[in-house]
Amino acid sequence: MHAYRTHTCGALRAADTGKSVRLAGWIHRKRDHGGLIFIDLRDHYGLTQLVISPSTPGFNLVEHVRAESVIRIDGEVVARTDETVNPNLPTGEVEVRVAEVVVISEAAELPLPVFGEPEYPEEIRLKNRFLDLRRETLHRNIVLRSKVIQSIRNRMIDQGFLEYQTPILTASSPEGARDFLVPSRLHPSKFYALPQAPQQFKQLLMVAGFDRYFQIAPCFRDEDLRADRSLEFYQLDVEMSFVTQDDVFAAIEPVMHGVFTEFGGDKPVTPYPFPRIPYREAIAKYGSDKPDLRNPIEMQDVSEQFRGGGFGLFARILETPKNAVWGIPAPKGGSRAFCDRMNSWAQGEGQPGLGYIFWSEDQGGWGGPIAKNLGPEKTTAVMTQLGLGQGDAAFFVAGDPQVFYKFAGSARIKVGTDLKLVDEDRFEFVWIVDFPMFEWNEDEKRVDFSHNPFSMPQGEMDALQGKDPLEILAYQYDIVCNGYELCSGAIRNHRPDVMLKAFEIAGYGPEVVEEQFGGMLNAFRHGAPPHGGLAPGIDRIVMLLAGQTAIREVIAFPLNQQGQDLLMNAPSEVAEKQLKELHVRLAPPVKI
Repeated sequence: MHAYRTHTCGALRAADTGKSVRLAGWIHRKRDHGGLIFIDLRDHYGLTQLVISPSTPGFNLVEHVRAESVIRIDGEVVARTDETVNPNLPTGEVEVRVAEVVVISEAAELPLPVFGEPEYPEEIRLKNRFLDLRRETLHRNIVLRSKVIQSIRNRMIDQGFLEYQTPILTASSPEGARDFLVPSRLHPSKFYALPQAPQQFKQLLMVAGFDRYFQIAPCFRDEDLRADRSLEFYQLDVEMSFVTQDDVFAAIEPVMHGVFTEFGGDKPVTPYPFPRIPYREAIAKYGSDKPDLRNPIEMQDVSEQFRGGGFGLFARILETPKNAVWGIPAPKGGSRAFCDRMNSWAQGEGQPGLGYIFWSEDQGGWGGPIAKNLGPEKTTAVMTQLGLGQGDAAFFVAGDPQVFYKFAGSARIKVGTDLKLVDEDRFEFVWIVDFPMFEWNEDEKRVDFSHNPFSMPQGEMDALQGKDPLEILAYQYDIVCNGYELCSGAIRNHRPDVMLKAFEIAGYGPEVVEEQFGGMLNAFRHGAPPHGGLAPGIDRIVMLLAGQTAIREVIAFPLNQQGQDLLMNAPSEVAEKQLKELHVRLAPPVKI
């Protein structure tokens, strides 16, 4: 017989009744029933119920050990009685009558319980992650992550992609987030950087002729943390040669749809081809470039109904040409109580308030201060434009859309959530396309890149030479699912002349581009294919599939919100000897 087990704790079924077995695992739960001890024994694969009598060798030891101690048992599989069958457990038709038990490893007092998974502070959970990972939900999430990654790999290979590895130690990039720097011992005063993404390497692979690349790539960015972002993360990094934007979409859509269908339970998944929404349309309708399309609310510009009088405040705001009034429909939100709650919410968001019109049962028509001042004809026109009627309401935001669109988007989410309009039992995908190539940098009073400086402008050189820079669109795109941006991507600018011109418009001379991106430019000068790609985030994909709202719930050993590893005590101080070997001298921050 094997030293530790003949079966796992999730393997035994009714057909095994009568077998002699050996099991090993953790004591998940222990119950004393008048002399008999019942133990739920747990391992990676599941739970099996054990029954131990006082005459069993080792009974006295087991009687006193704590939960999460590791034991090994020998015993016989017996059928449970009809009234004790557990239909919620795969092994619930049987139990093991223990003949001998051995305590392999006794657990000390637990800093957090595993059974029951009660809420515990993040600090305790992360400091004792080895215990936290024993909890069923988190354990299941990490297993799910492994299966999702394997499925993605298989689907990419089936489409003719090959996986290649790119360097972890590389050069610092002047673009994007802050780099994590690694001092070089062999080259004093010089540093490597951990890759923010394998962007330049995967493009160089295309120049080298490899055609279809993918990698489950680790990436590192020294940026502020939030629930769906970490200092280190993994992405499905993809690049393809001789492709258009449509080709990239056609390659990745079956992968995303397949993975979410495979692991999303019974939740419907948007069929492909996924819908495409231009960036400016997304901002105007949803107040966001990552809209949650499970929320049916679409905002509209209702400025024309407010021009020239009626509601004086909005009329005065509209005297400035760039200003507008947006309406946010609220189907079935037609009550003063709901409108007052939304107004209070807006004030809590730092706004002066939130104008509204609602269906007043008392008046038998549209009510509220805006309706009173605007008059019945224009009020009806506004609400008809928004597709609203009896029992409904609408909220209004006025001013410069470039300033208020994010707040309007938040109000749309708040209305949809509070009125329970969001269909949470589905995965809704959308492409956001046609991002502006450039934007106006108000602080520096100049044109700057808006999204990705290395993407191909639509119209290429003709557009750069003949169009207003702020009207030029780029072949840039994002995949969004349920309001989360899963990735950004682009068709790359593979022409040195077009790249130099684009940087010139953004205020960078050719010498700056040559100094910072000379390696890429030099490669492009030796025959570069048109190419493009994208990089969906593995952590966010698994987070959505697991029904979580924080990526730390799908990462085995995450950092906390301050970027610390509480289990391994990182970041930490290092010995002076190590610093000297690396030619590094510390300069502690000056206390003010």
